[in-house]
Amino acid sequence: MEWASWSDFWSMGGRGFFVWSAYGVTAICVLAEIVWLRRSVRQSRSRLVRMQQWDSSQEGSES
Repeated sequence: MEWASWSDFWSMGGRGFFVWSAYGVTAICVLAEIVWLRRSVRQSRSRLVRMQQWDSSQEGSES
């Protein structure tokens, strides 16, 4: 596709609102997924640390 100006590029042949809103929704979903994954990894790591601490405290009390 060829555009004569930036205005033509942004309007995308009259379908600019649909095109750019689709890009926006996609970007928001990708960012939300990244945030969700980072939070999940952080929670999993802290849970693992708590489990390791609990396990080591149980080993010390068995003797």
